[in-house]
Amino acid sequence: MSDQPVYTIRIAAKMVGVHQQTLRTYEREGLLTPARSAGRQRLYSDDDIARLRVIRRLIDELGVNLAGADIILRLRHRIGELENENQQLRNELQRRRDQQLPTVRPPRLERQKQQERRR
Repeated sequence: MSDQPVYTIRIAAKMVGVHQQTLRTYEREGLLTPARSAGRQRLYSDDDIARLRVIRRLIDELGVNLAGADIILRLRHRIGELENENQQLRNELQRRRDQQLPTVRPPRLERQKQQERRR
């Protein structure tokens, strides 16, 4: 996916299977904020198109209204942030554990077996 805005509203609407006015409504409701060209033309990225497809699925297949779709999208975003933060904390915890734990030595019997093999 790319966040590079390249698709005009006409192309984006065709890609998602909606009318251009629907995309304007989504923008007005805060579900999406397309980039603007120097001439103020709306430009959509691949990431925007993916988000639009999620919105369409929520509305068409799951019967969610625009306000519900907005809440779901915000929660999905927040969950992603929390998952990333959780993974960073797990990594930091593991790093600290690795620093504090002593080096593990083989049990005494294992050492004896290793010495016998060397002889």
